[in-house]
Amino acid sequence: MVQKPVMKLSLPPRVKVLEALSAIADERIRVLSDKIAQVISSDRTRQYTVILDLENRVVYSNDNGTKYRRYIGYPIISFLMIKRILEYNDRLAQALRGIPWKRLNETYKRYIIVERIVKDLAKKKGIEPHEIDEFIDKVMSQLEGLELYLDETLPHRYGLEL
Repeated sequence: MVQKPVMKLSLPPRVKVLEALSAIADERIRVLSDKIAQVISSDRTRQYTVILDLENRVVYSNDNGTKYRRYIGYPIISFLMIKRILEYNDRLAQALRGIPWKRLNETYKRYIIVERIVKDLAKKKGIEPHEIDEFIDKVMSQLEGLELYLDETLPHRYGLEL
């Protein structure tokens, strides 16, 4: 097996913070251990494995954003929120329940448009756009401070077959 280098992950598109909240509110995360979780996609057709080795600042997730675009994907963000390493806001999360993320992302193909749509949906549930922006800013700042690296050998090291 050829070992791929450990690579620093970039910050995600801002809307991924909201997608992470939604995954928690929709109870699509199953924590398997202190370091491992499974996250189900919004349309429930895919399952992502997340591994966090925060002592070494390395993570793994097989979601498309992390694996192919090399940013911190929403499954990682969700697990970090559940572990209370990142800020979590249940009021915002509940307002984001049931959002069809995959359909929105595939239909509009631009995260800024999806973010606008999601903010409009949240506003109908009593959440002002500035509250969402402040929350996203806080989480993005926390993510930047974590400085996470993708290590594609983590599943093997934890005995997982993916």
